[in-house]
Amino acid sequence: MFTIAVGSFFLVALMLTWRVISRDTRPPTPGDAPALPVVVPSPTVDPAKKLVGIVSGHAGYDSGAVCPDGLTEAAVNQAVAQEVVDLLRLKGINAILLEEYDARLRGLSADALVSIHADSCNVAGVSGFKVARVTDSAIPAAEDALVQCLIQKYAEETGLPLHPSTITDNMTRYHAFYEVSPATPGAIIETGFLLDDRNILEGHPKMVARGITLGILCFLDGR
Repeated sequence: MFTIAVGSFFLVALMLTWRVISRDTRPPTPGDAPALPVVVPSPTVDPAKKLVGIVSGHAGYDSGAVCPDGLTEAAVNQAVAQEVVDLLRLKGINAILLEEYDARLRGLSADALVSIHADSCNVAGVSGFKVARVTDSAIPAAEDALVQCLIQKYAEETGLPLHPSTITDNMTRYHAFYEVSPATPGAIIETGFLLDDRNILEGHPKMVARGITLGILCFLDGR
């Protein structure tokens, strides 16, 4: 009897062990408790680490273009540039507002630099915007990407046409491009003509700023 009892004891123990092992290794059945999912965090870019310089064209230097009634390009640029900085900061980006010949431009290492300007107030019948980067770029692929993002998003947001035929050497050889670090992607945008596009530039600076901001975000998202 003792031998039978001991044998029965070991047989039951073996069966219990086998049930535990088989339950751990067999495929789950509908009656099983659901397994906890394994969560693998996706890689993300901390936007707080992004640095963008925004130049308010002519700020701290001169008035830029002046309309007959006294409206200045510098004032238009300032309203737009400040709004761009505010919008970028809302996205968690470290955006800095710079004057035309700001000392902080020298050697600036940033994820992007955009200088905001507007065009002449004495040319009738001309409407549109233009974007350019430095001619002799050290990083042409990155700067072309920035230019294209600005063109696409600004056109979509404002409805203004692209006017590339009026891009000048003052844009492609813009002084700030030579002051910042060669590794800083830079672009200059002329947001429109102060005469025919005045309603948008002066009356809707937030819309103008949104177009520029979306262009910058488009570029940063692709980096």
